[in-house]
Amino acid sequence: MNAMTDEAAAGTVAALDEAWFAARATPGVRGLKAYDPGHDLVAFRRRFAGRAGDAALVELGSNENPYGPSDAARAAILDNLHAIHRYPDPLGGDLKRALSAKHGVASERILLGNGSHELLMQLGQVFAGPGLDVAAPEVVFARHAFAVFALATQAAGARMRVAEPLPRDATMPLGHDLDALLAAITTDTRLLYVANPNNPTGTWFGADALAAFIARVPREVIVVVDEAYAEMADAPDYASALGLLDAYPNVVVTRTFSKAYGLAGLRTGYLIGAPGLVAVMERLRESFNVNGLALAACEAALRDEAHLRSACARNAGQRTALSESLRARGLEVFPSQTNFVLVGFGRDAAPIERALTERGVILRPMGGYGLPDCLRISVGNPDENRRLLAALDECL
Repeated sequence: MNAMTDEAAAGTVAALDEAWFAARATPGVRGLKAYDPGHDLVAFRRRFAGRAGDAALVELGSNENPYGPSDAARAAILDNLHAIHRYPDPLGGDLKRALSAKHGVASERILLGNGSHELLMQLGQVFAGPGLDVAAPEVVFARHAFAVFALATQAAGARMRVAEPLPRDATMPLGHDLDALLAAITTDTRLLYVANPNNPTGTWFGADALAAFIARVPREVIVVVDEAYAEMADAPDYASALGLLDAYPNVVVTRTFSKAYGLAGLRTGYLIGAPGLVAVMERLRESFNVNGLALAACEAALRDEAHLRSACARNAGQRTALSESLRARGLEVFPSQTNFVLVGFGRDAAPIERALTERGVILRPMGGYGLPDCLRISVGNPDENRRLLAALDECL
């Protein structure tokens, strides 16, 4: 047997490029583009390392909580470091029981995930993948909605049915048009994603509108209500879909510890739905998908209601102040019930975003969402927001 020369081996390896492997991937994966995080934040952190004061990096692009997690969550992490050589609880029993007590639901209605991102992807895989009773399962979601909805649909090999948003001059500009979502449902629809409040627009719909909408969705369609920002919503008309689960077993709610709880680095989310739905999804859940430190920290965070209330109150105050300051500069600021605001600049926002980046202020470009004139700005602490506005004045 002749040994392959180093040169020949290198040529063979080079021939197996991305296109070669993509041709052997499933149809759904072939058409996918990887999730876009917006910026290489690690590179920016290295670039601005050591700078202090107004020269330090200001990260306002990922909707993180600038006030950080509860001290109780930090302590729980330290208390569990001695056990990192052990596998975590594969069932997440203690965290499920804590969530059960918080939301008043049975533990068998809760599924834990490595962030709600994992759960949203798995819902598509389980309920909109190949081999169903229709040749081409469909998934419905809104145009300006969380990017993972489209990723989950494409990865499952399902067909996207995208509902257009409300017009920008409406009372709730760019928010979900619930009538349009209903009109997009066909007999082939198996899954419907909706976010309330919505990312990236920050908009929401009220309790009555939500209940009326879900009542009109056919029972054979599973409705996924993504509530990643629910803890921050303080509008009088806002209400979680959790109160509708008993009446509508086809409804499932996803939430996360990444936003209001300030635990984005631990990647923990959860799903609440019918016990039967959870039981089916458990068949696909990766073993030990939530690490031990995350389980302990999230359980501790749930017990610290005072920290959660404080963080949400400070966010609300800064959201109002930042929105007013941006509007005073003649910018279009969309109504928000989250820890970010969507801002329209009336022209291509890419040059403005690049200029801010050079000044160490990181925002989230919106071209990928079909909103090239907008930037999404996470609500920072008072000093971060001050620095953002100063840099923005220089750029404008």
